[in-house]
Amino acid sequence: MDALNADQLYDREHHAWEELRELLDSGENTWNYVPARREVAEETLVRLQVSTRSYLGTVAYETGGMRFDHGWITLLGSGGEGSYGSLTFWNGLDEQSTVPALPGVLLVAYDAAGGFFALDTGRFGRTGHIYYFAPDTMEWESTELAYSGFMNWLANGNLQQFYETFRWNDWQDTMEQLRPGEVFAYYPPLWSQEGGGENSTKAPVSVAEAWKTALSAKPSP
Repeated sequence: MDALNADQLYDREHHAWEELRELLDSGENTWNYVPARREVAEETLVRLQVSTRSYLGTVAYETGGMRFDHGWITLLGSGGEGSYGSLTFWNGLDEQSTVPALPGVLLVAYDAAGGFFALDTGRFGRTGHIYYFAPDTMEWESTELAYSGFMNWLANGNLQQFYETFRWNDWQDTMEQLRPGEVFAYYPPLWSQEGGGENSTKAPVSVAEAWKTALSAKPSP
């Protein structure tokens, strides 16, 4: 089947951006975004072959990327200031990419603890579900959420509870240490018995370096 062009993928009648913005604006968690550059956004839609009728498509088309919860989570868009890479860069769809893609998934977000969120496209046997690479278990774990449900979780989920063992007092202030494309490395690491948000020392490292760990991880039983 022939690939659709950008004009065909931009759904003027059911463009999801306003619906998504309303969800995020009324949500419990802080968020911001970088507006997409139109030419790049259109190319991203074509490479992903997703419609702006979907939340994934509208994020790719309208944003360079999003940041949630004081910058703790970076959601990938078509690329721009404040995020490292893009949906195409991280997923083997960009000739300029310098990071290896993980076959069978679409990476959609990463967090400050070196965790990654990916949409299963065949690797884990639950196509359409978001999986999380958890740096404390070193496994990919199903969130039981589709991308739309994941966006609702970013807007309204209890992120403090989810990241309780990864965070520390005054972590919001420490986030200022991270530049775009950096996450925290924990020493001792989160997967060790001694590791934890309060116990470990933290130092900025490249998110691409953290990604190397996730590439070889297995799904949880």
